[in-house]
Amino acid sequence: MLPLTLAKQGEKNTILKIGGNAETKQHLADLGFVTGGSVIVISENNGNLIVNVKETRVAIGRDMAAKIMV
Repeated sequence: MLPLTLAKQGEKNTILKIGGNAETKQHLADLGFVTGGSVIVISENNGNLIVNVKETRVAIGRDMAAKIMV
């Protein structure tokens, strides 16, 4: 298990755990980051990620991406 920030670009990953407080978890769930779901890192720029989750591209900051374990 590793944070999303260390995932390889273009590789399909399964979300195993989401950390943070209840508000953070709910925000990530609203964006489509749910346990058991899949996520693909499209690109990385200065630690910020663009990912494909539930067939939608989402930009996510490094601090939020670090809470998503794949």
